[in-house]
Amino acid sequence: MSENDRLGSYVETGKEFTRDMRYIATRITQDGRDGFPVEPGRYRLVAARACPWANRAVIVRRLLGLEDAFSLGLCGPVHDARSWTFDLDPGGVDPVLGIPRLQNAYFARFPEYDRGITVPAMVDVPTGQVVTNDFPQMTIDFSSEWREYHRPGAPDLYPEPHRDEIDEVMELVFRDVNNGVYRCGFAGSQESYNKAYARLFDRLDWLESRLSDQRFLVGETITEADVRLFTTLIRFDAVYHGHFKCNGKKLAEYPALWAYTRDLYQTSGFGDTIDFGQIKDHYYIVHTDINPTRIVPRGPALHSLLTAHHRDELGGRPFGDGTAPPPVRPDEAPPAVI
Repeated sequence: MSENDRLGSYVETGKEFTRDMRYIATRITQDGRDGFPVEPGRYRLVAARACPWANRAVIVRRLLGLEDAFSLGLCGPVHDARSWTFDLDPGGVDPVLGIPRLQNAYFARFPEYDRGITVPAMVDVPTGQVVTNDFPQMTIDFSSEWREYHRPGAPDLYPEPHRDEIDEVMELVFRDVNNGVYRCGFAGSQESYNKAYARLFDRLDWLESRLSDQRFLVGETITEADVRLFTTLIRFDAVYHGHFKCNGKKLAEYPALWAYTRDLYQTSGFGDTIDFGQIKDHYYIVHTDINPTRIVPRGPALHSLLTAHHRDELGGRPFGDGTAPPPVRPDEAPPAVI
């Protein structure tokens, strides 16, 4: 077995899954108080299309039009126990950072770094050092600290009047849905799985009710809360329902949630960041303690994502007083799958 085939273990027998939330708290800010000022062209966002946490950052970058402010590097969907790798690039090396593994950027700043090598990560190109992998704060900073470099017509994804409600909804969604599917999939005991399963489907029922008479999660426009929920919902039937044993219902069996997901998928900046092939390859190949055969399922069929959703009948304006982002850049577009 080669080094790249030695995958990590995700399930600890007898225990519930607890996510390590000790991320690098350094921020890129306008005043540069952490030593990394906002500076266009200086940083590179390293992401992976497979990862829902990284997908958030890619979507927010698209919606705000920050493509010229910082570049995008994409790791492949299948990594080993050590690191995400740049196996999609010629020679397996990121063309801007000149490294084969994301861990090289982490070790450049923290030689003894002993936590997870995670995406998304913002990397300082001149030094080759990771700046932050704090994914919840990262996208908020894209909205606030990088505002000077937003495209004309960029939406306000974190509007001041709704921030308390957005924060409250995002916390519930993270606890029970975003992280909840992992607490099901990586559960090490029947008890911990049952508990996570109940919380997940209770929250999905709550979301179904909330979205039955309003188009978006908070207010009349797309906000950060919608971005964070979408990246889990779009993976639900393809991965979480079967692979993570979240099989109480398929997403397609929730009328409001399924229409909401189709609405966002068909909105510029959302569906054009999704690569279902990479998503399925990641989960079914990397998690060998859950899927030891590493066989990737062919389904589900995806054509229904493009069917009419009728969510516009609920009102709301997706981008508020702003506009939709322009078409995705050809060099950043995922392959069309449906």
